[in-house]
Amino acid sequence: MKSRRMKHEGVLHTALSCDDILCNILIRLPPESITKFVIVSKRWLHLICSSSFRHSYLSRWRVGFNLLGFFVCNSLYLGRPKGGARRPRSEPALPLLSSSREGDDLKFSGVLKKLGYFIDSSDGLLLCGRHPKTYFVWNPITKQQHKLPHPRVHFEELCMAFIVEDSPDDEICYRVVRAKCESRFEEVNVVTIETFLSKISTWCYSKLRCSSTISLSPWTSGTVIGGVIHWYAAQGNIAIYDLYHHEKHIALVKLPGPFDFDEQVLGESSDGCLQYGWSCKAGLQIWVLEKGFDGYSSLFSTNEQSSLSWSLRYKLNFKIMWRKNPTLATKCVTRKETEILAFSPQDSKSVFIRSGSSIYLYHIGSGRMEVIQYQGRGSSILSDFSKVVPYFKRAWPQSTLCCGGNSST
Repeated sequence: MKSRRMKHEGVLHTALSCDDILCNILIRLPPESITKFVIVSKRWLHLICSSSFRHSYLSRWRVGFNLLGFFVCNSLYLGRPKGGARRPRSEPALPLLSSSREGDDLKFSGVLKKLGYFIDSSDGLLLCGRHPKTYFVWNPITKQQHKLPHPRVHFEELCMAFIVEDSPDDEICYRVVRAKCESRFEEVNVVTIETFLSKISTWCYSKLRCSSTISLSPWTSGTVIGGVIHWYAAQGNIAIYDLYHHEKHIALVKLPGPFDFDEQVLGESSDGCLQYGWSCKAGLQIWVLEKGFDGYSSLFSTNEQSSLSWSLRYKLNFKIMWRKNPTLATKCVTRKETEILAFSPQDSKSVFIRSGSSIYLYHIGSGRMEVIQYQGRGSSILSDFSKVVPYFKRAWPQSTLCCGGNSST
């Protein structure tokens, strides 16, 4: 009996000593369990934190995100023309309203002073810089920044997108897309873009064709869902560009209803669709662009008008919202300024709402509001030109032992 048990333990030890077998076991565990096993040994830590295992695991399981804080973007400075408004020295270029310990560490590390203005983030990586030439990508794991080479083409006005790509090896791969914004008075059906590929460290020039006249909204960042970029465009449209589609085509989809609301936000729903939210003084609405059998592929393979349609998923009256949360209503003195702020990543169950300098997470199912505590409360987000953007990082264990990517420049 004892010899049989020892033999069984020996077989088990041999099996767990094989990385392939261990990975095959760990990949079957749910997200709430997998993070607990990093403390077993350095080998297990390295294995779970490796890009190859992370890539395989995320293709099977959906892992949540941690909120680190909120960046405040002031459009007066980001695309400042000659003779335009200058940022006062007392005002930081990259304000972070930290809501976590990791956010505090980033805020007080001094690194944000070296990156310029906030442009976008993807999977925790930051894209910052100063238009139209200087851009940095900062990695929160390695604590290193990478300066991108200067773009080859000058765009007077532009919008951008930032995509961190899944990679089976330990090197972090990403793309930065700059799209030219033509004058709204010029009728064009071509969008000129320049794409930086981290694998080859080069900017690539290309042109996207649209079946109708198109004009992108300048100084905005695209919402990326599964490699598909969504930009705001003129006349209440959304411009959609699939990075991996073989045709260089950009499609337009009309937003639902009027398009002159106080606030508009884009995001990814729980089922991987594009969700669009708008708010006015009375309340907010959340719409979802339903996918066809082939997803959104039909948008890029035909010149005919798309048959995709929007569906209304949620409607909220702000007066009713405050009535259901009386404790918070008595503390908030600027309820008339209530507006939609942002969506949570890959989430249709909650939405961030801003009222003055206060930020809340509203839970759609229960109608409950949760106050988001952050460092830096004050007048820095009260400006009409300020946009508050949540900064998320995927809730995944990290180790500097298996970090790849570019070094500081």
